[in-house]
Amino acid sequence: MNENVLTKLKILAESAKYDVSCASSGTVRSNKPGMLGNTVGGWGICHSFAEDGRCISLLKVMLTNYCIYDCAYCINRRSNDLPRATLSVSELVELTIEFYRRNYIEGLFLSSGVVRSPDYTMERLVRVAKDLRQVHRFNGYIHLKSIPGASRELVNEAGLYADRLSVNVEIPKEENLKLLAPEKDHKSVFAPMKYIQQGVLESKEERQKFRHAPRFAPAGQSTQMIVGATSESDKDILYLSSALYGRPTMKRVYYSGYVSVNTYDTRLPALKQPPLVRENRLYQADWLLRFYQFKVDEIVDDAYPDLDLEIDPKLSWALRHPEQFPVDINKADYEMLLRVPGIGVKSAKLIVASRRFSRLGFYELKKIGVVMKKAQYFITCRELPLQMQTVNELSPQRVRSLLLPKPKKKVDDRQLILDFGE
Repeated sequence: MNENVLTKLKILAESAKYDVSCASSGTVRSNKPGMLGNTVGGWGICHSFAEDGRCISLLKVMLTNYCIYDCAYCINRRSNDLPRATLSVSELVELTIEFYRRNYIEGLFLSSGVVRSPDYTMERLVRVAKDLRQVHRFNGYIHLKSIPGASRELVNEAGLYADRLSVNVEIPKEENLKLLAPEKDHKSVFAPMKYIQQGVLESKEERQKFRHAPRFAPAGQSTQMIVGATSESDKDILYLSSALYGRPTMKRVYYSGYVSVNTYDTRLPALKQPPLVRENRLYQADWLLRFYQFKVDEIVDDAYPDLDLEIDPKLSWALRHPEQFPVDINKADYEMLLRVPGIGVKSAKLIVASRRFSRLGFYELKKIGVVMKKAQYFITCRELPLQMQTVNELSPQRVRSLLLPKPKKKVDDRQLILDFGE
């Protein structure tokens, strides 16, 4: 492999690492005679997960890290003095095929800085995907980052070759985006989102009439928001996420804890470390919206605009609504079971199925997979241990203190010497 290309790859893979929206779930391309690769089956290699839980390796790289924009939060902003590189279309195609043949990767995640114009950059991204599909017959997974402001024609062409397309919102509120990225606006982001949505829906309708009609971005679209770079509350972020999930083709919203890469810019907060706990809580709240039938105003509201960093959002909701508990495991409907801390989607379905044959007790729930350490304060069932008390008997504050993780004890160095010798 060309040494010059490897040097470029090292630079561009490093530049791509802050983009987290690279999950490869939602599409199936099986291996076919005469074609190379499938979606099921070093530098720039990241690991993602299919919807059935399998780990998938992707070549995660940028086409170029040159950029005409000067976004305050971006490592690749034009005013930064850092190594720059650009891969030609042919170099990137050859890299992908070579890595696949060596069994390093199963797909490609491709993004880019914006050079010359959004359309110029988008056209080069499309050419990479087109050459992989049509020239090399590559049948593996391809995720393309659609460039904000790109034309509808280029977005439509990209959808014919990519499994998933994504456009990053980056900053949830328009005024804060303007503060940190004056050359950008939400209109340029939401326009290609709309093009992708229309393309997916039109393709679905066509395939109902014509079996072999081409698929358009069969894994839908995703987006990403930066958390902690601006003043948005968790309520602001989750309301935007909920609105995006209302669109039929939006599969995932990713949350990226702000990493202080441009410490000299006074518009940015001075952080000692990324807000990773907040990022984790947002993902948990996102899960409640998508799979647990929660509404945003049940998770966060005017009284509680930010998520509790000490406990997960479902437990936080349960402690704020003790009047809803305890829940009788043998009588409650599926929707209420989903709201019990310690009961997930799988275990709720198993409870509903199992109780048709016999009444469930403490030990049956443990076998089903219920996290009894949490659930015991919010349920009643057959044969509960006598010492178990519900949230109303103990009080929400007491249950919270019992479920908070215990702080690790600091060990005195002198005590270690006494215990173990010098």
